Amino acid sequence: MFISRRLIVAASAVALLAGCATPNPYDNNQGQASSGMSNTAKYGGLGALAGAVAGAAIDHNNRGKGALIGAAVAGLGAAGYGYYADKQEAALRASMANTGVEVQRQGDNITLVMPGNITFATNSANIAPSFYQPLNNLANSLKQFNNQNQIQIVGYTDSTGNYNYNMQLSQQRAQSVATYLTSQGVSGQYLSVRGAGPADPIASNATPDGRAQNRRVQVTLAPIPGMQYQQQPGQVQQYP
Repeated sequence: MFISRRLIVAASAVALLAGCATPNPYDNNQGQASSGMSNTAKYGGLGALAGAVAGAAIDHNNRGKGALIGAAVAGLGAAGYGYYADKQEAALRASMANTGVEVQRQGDNITLVMPGNITFATNSANIAPSFYQPLNNLANSLKQFNNQNQIQIVGYTDSTGNYNYNMQLSQQRAQSVATYLTSQGVSGQYLSVRGAGPADPIASNATPDGRAQNRRVQVTLAPIPGMQYQQQPGQVQQYP
């Protein structure tokens, strides 16, 4: 058991160092945690630790060997996604600059918040002229990274008007975004659409500006379950 513990720690450390050695794609250290550790290193280290524990549990006859194998597989996969997400986030921040779209990163997920002043006219699910450029930029980014994301599109409204109408309108707006992205070559295989109506406001509905912020579309990009992400975008394997 003592040897197994040492191997688990060693395997996790190796994967963590591998993540640290991966070049950070950001300029000026953007996208790094406050501790200075890149997302690649963070995901690689955590993945390696989880994989080591799982590997040791699976191989009862040789827990140390199982830990090393589990750490190597899980660590490389997690670090690979960290690298992939870092690159994609940097590309999206560059392409969405000065468009009014906010790019957020929380853990594995990248969320684009598209406010009502650029997306749709009041009571309309038709894409506004000002919305085409951000959508084109998003479509180009998704294709550049080989459609290797789960894509969740959620439409929102403000709190004014009939609730059922707002739910229907938010669904139609989310669907309009999905339809346009797929028309531009984005894969619909891992794409989902949902209307949330006035739920989850991000500003006060008491002011016109707040209501415009709440009338938004959010597109969240996440890793695809079962997909093994390598260090270089485009080198992806999918397992059943």
